[in-house]
Amino acid sequence: MRLEGKVALISGGARGMGAAEVRLFAREGAKVVIADVLEDEGRKVETEINDSGGSALFVKLDVTKESEWLNAVETAVRSFGKLNVLVNNAAIIRSERVLETTEQIWDDVMSVNAKGVFLGTKSAIPEMQKIGGGSIINISSGAGLTGSDQNAAYHASKGAVRIFTKAAAIQYAKDNIRVNSVHPGYAWTPLTEKSFSVKEHFDARVARVPMGRMCYADDIANGILYLASDESSFVTGSELVIDGGMTAQ
Repeated sequence: MRLEGKVALISGGARGMGAAEVRLFAREGAKVVIADVLEDEGRKVETEINDSGGSALFVKLDVTKESEWLNAVETAVRSFGKLNVLVNNAAIIRSERVLETTEQIWDDVMSVNAKGVFLGTKSAIPEMQKIGGGSIINISSGAGLTGSDQNAAYHASKGAVRIFTKAAAIQYAKDNIRVNSVHPGYAWTPLTEKSFSVKEHFDARVARVPMGRMCYADDIANGILYLASDESSFVTGSELVIDGGMTAQ
């Protein structure tokens, strides 16, 4: 029960990595707000958690809209009394190189992946200030640390998440609000499932990982749990890399 007594809001919590976080947080004692545009999937996870003895609530959230963020945070506080933890998990990916990236692709990726993190953080901080602190966990990527031969807009958006996290951590450290980023490497999620379902793509990715295996949602959720818990009470502005050693090469 490492999160007993805490209230957490997880964007993109309806499926994949976000849903794994929701389930783990609930098992560890948190009351969880599942925030997503995917209403059917989100309500299914909500029912699963509540039927198993946990406490969860779904709220529809488009992370690019400040009004919906304010509503999600207000719903969490109204329903559960406070907000201790925010996980900015929602993201999209596009694979185009620079010359193939249209202005619309760039704007769409940056809006969800970077603006969404900014708006979530901005919306959560006032409630965390009221209770004397909290933990904000921003999901970046290994793509926020290194480049590659594709995914130009995605790299840019995840790099923005990384450095925004450090700025917010410094600005609100005296409020006891910790802000950290998480950087998964190659991971099997709904964003990558189509590509990784092709055996040669899957094998090529695993071959680049020193630990010799694919990363899955629970591998990442366990790291996020640490940052959400009081065990990480002196950790802020940091990067938790979960990539099987890829960026150590």
